[in-house]
Amino acid sequence: MTVDLTRPTGPFRYGDRVQLTGPKGRLHTITLREKGELHTHHGVLRHAQLVGLPDGSVVTGSGGHEYLALRPLLRDFVMSMPRGAAIVYPKDAAQILASADIFPGATVVEAGVGSGALSLWLLRAIGATGRLVSFERREEFAEVARANVETYLGTPPANWEVVVGDLVESLPGAVAPASVDRVVLDMLAPWECIDAVADALTPGGVVLCYVATATQLSRVAEFIRGTGLFTDPEANETMVRGWHVEGLAVRPDHRMVAHTGFLLTARRLAPGAVPPDVRKRALKKPSYADEDVEIWTPGAVGDREITDKNLRKRVREAQRIADGARIAAATETDAATD
Repeated sequence: MTVDLTRPTGPFRYGDRVQLTGPKGRLHTITLREKGELHTHHGVLRHAQLVGLPDGSVVTGSGGHEYLALRPLLRDFVMSMPRGAAIVYPKDAAQILASADIFPGATVVEAGVGSGALSLWLLRAIGATGRLVSFERREEFAEVARANVETYLGTPPANWEVVVGDLVESLPGAVAPASVDRVVLDMLAPWECIDAVADALTPGGVVLCYVATATQLSRVAEFIRGTGLFTDPEANETMVRGWHVEGLAVRPDHRMVAHTGFLLTARRLAPGAVPPDVRKRALKKPSYADEDVEIWTPGAVGDREITDKNLRKRVREAQRIADGARIAAATETDAATD
């Protein structure tokens, strides 16, 4: 089934996700349900009050307080959706799409899928004619990601495949050699996958690694250089500083979104190709020794574990929200049929 990767427009329906901005800017994100109600210390707002209203409407709760109702933007959705693993923040997702040059119709491999935040951005960028293959080692994380993507799109996209397993072992069976346009690695030890990625990428294809620490960044950059299969890697990070603008009171916000991760990109060379800059200079000896590798191991760089009980709770929450999206999709299909 081909999925419309745009969000629904028109009046609110049961099953829709709605973002309510209430008194003092407090946000509530709800899924509209029959006989559903939002209870706050300001009173009760019945879901039925929203059904049939257009985006951007203002409704009043039982306590007389007003709420602005809007369908969440993708950036709003990923920040409030259930999480199995940490998400890629919108500022980094935007840079990933640009730095990796994700385009409509591209074949993209992603690992790991986490909670599905980056998957949603990638699916939007590749469009209905592209293909996304996402790898995740933990089935629970994959379940949360599938539910989040279905919640936002209303139905599972046919051009998205989630493979539960190790990328190195599973990638050759999922894609043909030299057939992948872009690879995005969001994992603790991306250098472990570079050889497999090199086999899958088409000449000129891009590999992008999203890592949290400087030690991870150094390790994967040195590994990519050592293969001789890629252009010299480029690394950067993105910081976003908001501004307060009200009349003549124009100043930076007191808080900003600073470091969340590093992005490192490199392009696959044609078989046997040696870039001119590499040919002109002898390969330098690595600036690290064997004993330094220990600080680059997954445990040393901070692999945080989530408890099984907490993860099961997040899976149930994600699936419950996805049920609401199915209701909205079914309602839209029935209306189109009538």
